[in-house]
Amino acid sequence: MKILGIGVDIIENSRIVKSLKNKLFIKRIFSNSEIIIAKKIKDKKTYYSNRFAAKEAFVKSIGTGFRNDLNFKDISIINNKAGKPSFIINEKIKKIVKKQFKTTSFNFFLSISDEKKYSIAYVILQKK
Repeated sequence: MKILGIGVDIIENSRIVKSLKNKLFIKRIFSNSEIIIAKKIKDKKTYYSNRFAAKEAFVKSIGTGFRNDLNFKDISIINNKAGKPSFIINEKIKKIVKKQFKTTSFNFFLSISDEKKYSIAYVILQKK
């Protein structure tokens, strides 16, 4: 197993709170499945802040940033029954990783944490 990339991002949650007042922000940044889940969650500020940080950490781990037709909505985060977060890997992401790292066999590992004022996410991209 070889680490291909790592990414970390921290965000001040108050930044997201201000942005959440704009419905276009939510539709531009978050996938439909994330928005549906958020409707069931009481603490939307933390939910959206955590996902924003995770998406930023994701693009840092692949080394591209948000360019070459990759945008926030292409990256979607889900949680398993125990709460562990992970990315939904779609075809666009597979193509980008293949182009960047010349491999089709990879895993992403995601860790998200938050406090009152901050959310942080850490991503490792590993070759299988």
